[in-house]
Amino acid sequence: MGRTFENRKNAMMKRGDRDAKNFTRCGRQIVIAVKASGPDPASNPALRRAIQNSRDVNMPKDKVEKAIKKASGEGDTSNYEQILYEGYGPHGVPMMVETTTDNPTRTVANVRAAFRKGNGNMGTTGSVAFMFDQFGVFRLKPEGLDRDEIELDLIDHGLEELDDGTNDKGEEVLIVRCARENFGNLQNALEEKKIDVASSGFEWVPKTTSELTEEQVDEVLKLIDRLEEDDDVQEIFHNLA
Repeated sequence: MGRTFENRKNAMMKRGDRDAKNFTRCGRQIVIAVKASGPDPASNPALRRAIQNSRDVNMPKDKVEKAIKKASGEGDTSNYEQILYEGYGPHGVPMMVETTTDNPTRTVANVRAAFRKGNGNMGTTGSVAFMFDQFGVFRLKPEGLDRDEIELDLIDHGLEELDDGTNDKGEEVLIVRCARENFGNLQNALEEKKIDVASSGFEWVPKTTSELTEEQVDEVLKLIDRLEEDDDVQEIFHNLA
């Protein structure tokens, strides 16, 4: 995704709204990880990633601990599942909308309504996904890292791309991408090498990008904002440059 577009979108979001959204997303990642493989990060790689991601967005430690306890059975009956929706925004911009929900009927209705009100169209499964590749993505804190050395060290563990980028807070990071099936290998290698990972997960990367006018981009932004108002919506991927 184009860095200029993402920076512009982030600048438009109020700090409090962005924090609340990030905390909700990380909290649900923690719940899913704990319910799948238990509350011990040492034996649960998915939980380690979720906690890692929560630190990157400055989620308070007590909120992290509360999410783990609730998911362990202390008062939580939520059963979240991850569902991906596909569609087209204004001017034919393809979008992948990643959600985490305990009520798919509610979520699909809300996502469909957001597309409709935002001058877009929700598509069927597979109608947009073919325009994207799914990668495992790690964002590394660059301090003290030798880029060339890291690239050589990680190629044998599944590294496919190494790029410069920024996180949601505008901080510089090194972005490491791998095929989905190599995610675990690369995570293990980074942990063994004690490389500081800011955040990690899976992302949909467009095979090609498109450019729009400023006015057209504003229309797309309005749809993205409308979708992100729903707590069930976790991430939105698109092909804007």
